[in-house]
Amino acid sequence: MTELPVVAGLPAPGRTLVMGVINVTPDSFSDGGSFFDHDAAVRHGQELIAEGADILDIGGESTRPGASRVDPEEELRRTIPVIRDLADEPAIREGRTAISVDTMRARTAQQAYQAGARLINDVSGGQADPAMIPVAAELGCAYVQMHWRGHSVDMQSKANYRNVVSEVREELARLADRALAAGIRSDRLVLDPGFGFAKTGDHNWELLQHLDVLHELGRPLLFAASRKRFLGTLLADPDGSPRPPLGRDDATAVLTGWAALHDFWAVRVHTVRPSRDAVAVVERLRRSPESNSS
Repeated sequence: MTELPVVAGLPAPGRTLVMGVINVTPDSFSDGGSFFDHDAAVRHGQELIAEGADILDIGGESTRPGASRVDPEEELRRTIPVIRDLADEPAIREGRTAISVDTMRARTAQQAYQAGARLINDVSGGQADPAMIPVAAELGCAYVQMHWRGHSVDMQSKANYRNVVSEVREELARLADRALAAGIRSDRLVLDPGFGFAKTGDHNWELLQHLDVLHELGRPLLFAASRKRFLGTLLADPDGSPRPPLGRDDATAVLTGWAALHDFWAVRVHTVRPSRDAVAVVERLRRSPESNSS
């Protein structure tokens, strides 16, 4: 059994971590704004902790295909109070669960860190805001760089590849080199192949079939495919209508198992318990016969 990577400053339970999503937005593709209200977002965070979330990923800007950017002040208004309130939860204070901020803006990341976040999940990989990587390096916190080719409003027009697997690997490698050169600590850098971002459904499936290539990057990997459109297309009704996002959680749990089998550091999901269960099954299957007692 391969030893799973550990990211400094974050939980390290010896298995694939489960990151629960909290979208403090009115226009998320996955939940339709169910947690846009502050109190609803905090309650949802508490529920995710109770289900076993290792990380809470809190974001105030939708990155669904076609989405426009939110005003910087509005992003702060949405996210920082939620982070501050959830940082008082016992699981957070005791280090069993950590808070991540899902943002492309350095200012948001900095204020989120001050409020209690210990991971920056930047879907732009440091390309949307030139101040992001220097700020993350200065803070010394964990940092996720995702494969990204442009903002949501037109990213699908950039889904052009000769070989999606090799190009994603090469582009991620360049991003990682730049982050390390700017002072991001090696033991705090995570990479994300960016399922659904500037990729067609076929591109996503091809990446899923070659996850081993991504491990050549030598970094902890985040797997974020929960409820995404390519699953809705796969599970379409007989008339061709895609399965709605809330009906994609079973398929998401299967992909969690696939990610755990391929030694991903963490999975980012909208419903935590099914993915925790999937990880538990994988861990049990991997246990050596000598240690099996049930």
